[in-house]
Amino acid sequence: MGLSSLPWLVKPLYGFISDSVPLFGYRRRSYLVLSGLLGAFSWTLMAGFVDSKYSAASCILLGSLSVAFSDVVVDSMVVERARGESQSVSGSLQSLCWGSSAFGGIVSSYFSGSLVESYGVRFVFGVTALLPLITSAVAVLVNEQRVVRPSPGQKKENIALVNPGFLQTSKQNMIQLWSAIKQPNVFLPTLFIFLWQATPHSDSAMFYFTTNKLGFTPEFLGRVKLVTSIASLLGVGLYNGFLKTVPLRKIFLVTTVFGTGLGMTQVLLVTGFNRQLGISDEWFAIGDSLILTVLAQASFMPVLVLAARLCPEGMEATLFATLMSISNGGSVLGGLMGAGLTQVFGITRDSFDNLSTLIILCNLSSLLPLPLLGLLPKDSPDNVASKDDGDIEMKSN
Repeated sequence: MGLSSLPWLVKPLYGFISDSVPLFGYRRRSYLVLSGLLGAFSWTLMAGFVDSKYSAASCILLGSLSVAFSDVVVDSMVVERARGESQSVSGSLQSLCWGSSAFGGIVSSYFSGSLVESYGVRFVFGVTALLPLITSAVAVLVNEQRVVRPSPGQKKENIALVNPGFLQTSKQNMIQLWSAIKQPNVFLPTLFIFLWQATPHSDSAMFYFTTNKLGFTPEFLGRVKLVTSIASLLGVGLYNGFLKTVPLRKIFLVTTVFGTGLGMTQVLLVTGFNRQLGISDEWFAIGDSLILTVLAQASFMPVLVLAARLCPEGMEATLFATLMSISNGGSVLGGLMGAGLTQVFGITRDSFDNLSTLIILCNLSSLLPLPLLGLLPKDSPDNVASKDDGDIEMKSN
C-alpha cells in the first residue's frame, strides 16, 4: 500500500507540468480530462485483468497517479479563484472544496463495504472505474481561457514574448518558485507542518489489531470510513464556522493537546477496558474515529488556506503542490518511523503484547513539535494575509 503514496510525493512535478506546458491549449482542463481517463483505465484493469500482485501494484500506482495529478490541477484552480479575496472568503472556498470531498467520502463509504460483501471486490473495482469518467466529463465544462499560440506569420521577437520556449518558461517558474518558498512567512510554517506530520503513528498496527484480533469485517470497516467522512465534514464546518479568525498557533496547540489525550483512548480498546465500561469494541472504535477526525480536519484547514493565499500568479499548481508534498512527505516519514517502532516492539499480525506501549509512545511524540509553534505566524490568518497581500501582488505583477 505504500506504493500508492509515491505519486503524492512528487506533486510539484505535476504542478510544474500543468503551469508550464499547456495541453491542447489549456493548462487545467486538458489534464483533468486525461487524469480521469487514466483513472478509469487503471480500475478497469483491476476489475477484469489483474491476476498477480505485480500487476495489481502497477494498476494501484496508475490510479493513485490519476488522483494525485487531478488533485494538483483542482487545487490550482481553487488558488486562482481565492486570490484577491478576503481570508473569510478564501476559507469558505477551501471549506466548500473539502466539504464536497468529505461528502463524496460519505457516499463511497456507505456503499463500499456492503458492495464488497454482496458482489465481490472486482465488481466494486468495475463501479469505481466509472467514477473518474465523471471528472473527465465535468472538466470539459471548466471555464478556462485558452493559451494564445503565435501565428506562423508573427515576428520572431513577438513569438518570444507571447510563447517563450519551454526551457525559458521552466527557468522562470523555478526562479519564481524559489522566491516564494524562501520567504520566511512560507518556509517557516512549512517546516513546522513537516515536523508536525513527521511524528510516528500506529495506524498500521491498529489496523491489524482491529481486523485480526477484534475481527472487524470489511462491512464494518466501511461503516467506520463512513463515520470518518462525516467527521471530516464536521471538522470543515467547525473551522468554517468558528476558527477562521483564530491564530494558527492556538489552533495547533489546542488540537494537538486534545488529540494526544484522546488518542490515548485506543489503549482502552487494546486492553479491553472499554468492555468493562459496557461499551462494545465496535461502538468504541466508531466514537474514537469520529472525534479524532474532527480535530485533525479542523487543524489542517488553516494550513490549506494559508498555503493557497501565498501562491503567486502563474505558479498556483507548482507552489501549492510543493507545500502539500512536503506535508505528505512528513506523513510518510511518520508512517515509516511508526513501522520501525512496530518491529522494535515485536508487534506482528498475530502478536499485540506491546501495542499499548506503542500507542502511548506515538501519541506522546505528537507533542514534540509544540515548542516550535513560534515558526507559525503570530497573528490571526486575516492579519497575516492583509500584511502579505501587497508583497504577493507585487511579486505576481
